[in-house]
Amino acid sequence: MATSLIWSLLPLLPLGLVAGLLSGLLGIGGGLIFSPLLLLLGLTPHQALATSTLAIVPTTLGGTIAHGRSGKLTWRGGVAIAGGAALSAGLFSHLGQGLAGWQLLSLQAALYALLAGLVKPRSQLAPAREQEPRPLALALVGALAGVAAGLLGVGGGLVMVPVMVAGLGMPVHGAIRYSTVAVLASSCSASLAFLADGRANPLVALVLGGTAAVAAQWSASRLERVREERLVWMLRALTLVLAVDSGRRAVGLWFEAQGITLQKPGSSS
Repeated sequence: MATSLIWSLLPLLPLGLVAGLLSGLLGIGGGLIFSPLLLLLGLTPHQALATSTLAIVPTTLGGTIAHGRSGKLTWRGGVAIAGGAALSAGLFSHLGQGLAGWQLLSLQAALYALLAGLVKPRSQLAPAREQEPRPLALALVGALAGVAAGLLGVGGGLVMVPVMVAGLGMPVHGAIRYSTVAVLASSCSASLAFLADGRANPLVALVLGGTAAVAAQWSASRLERVREERLVWMLRALTLVLAVDSGRRAVGLWFEAQGITLQKPGSSS
């Protein structure tokens, strides 16, 4: 039985590495990769979103350690954005329980589609500000991450990076660093509620998150080597792919809820 369990967890390792690499480079928690994967493994949308949030904790911890060592994070900004994210995630961590699986995935798809339009190349944005935004502004941005983590089971990195770059005038690299800190805080807060109500699978989350943490620390330490334009287009491509995937799954669950069976092409009636 132990052997079969180990074999069932092995496919999680390479996908954890991919999620970790993206987390360290783009300031996301990895939930964007974790959630679709967990749905493929047979978890319900509520279980997948909760387990994804738990796996985000070690993932973003690895990235935060690397960003902290870079010396380009301030304690004041980090505490502000982390505090806003943790408080908001705790408040909204139970809100998703009242929604059907197709509704959760529909909200994810809508969020990704919106963000795909907000993420813009540097040439289309105003010049970045040299001075760090005020703590209150960073705390409000962190609160957005908390809503995303508590309601949808995603860390909120794809929400915060566009907001900090376009709304607060921060450089992309700086926004990614602070996003990682906020996602760590929001996922920690939301995970406590998900563990308490039994929605999360700790073993799966540990395997995914532990593997991703190693990759996130490695990629985060090399963030400065990647041009801003490339980071922006990676974010846009990722949001578009995830919008399509979440939308497709939401439609399928809606048809299932209505008792409608879709016939596959080529199948006989």
